[in-house]
Amino acid sequence: MLNWIAKLYDVRRDSRGVTAIEYAFIATLIAVAVIGGATTLGVDLNDAYAGFAGHL
Repeated sequence: MLNWIAKLYDVRRDSRGVTAIEYAFIATLIAVAVIGGATTLGVDLNDAYAGFAGHL
């Protein structure tokens, strides 16, 4: 029983899972920023091409 409690305590002190969650959170934030930037750029390019085509 004491051996099981000691293993449980060691698992709680292990921070590798926390680090993985932090990396996943950072990757998610980067993905959201890239998607937002690409969407904005796409809208701006579409407006620019539409204006250019209107002048032709």
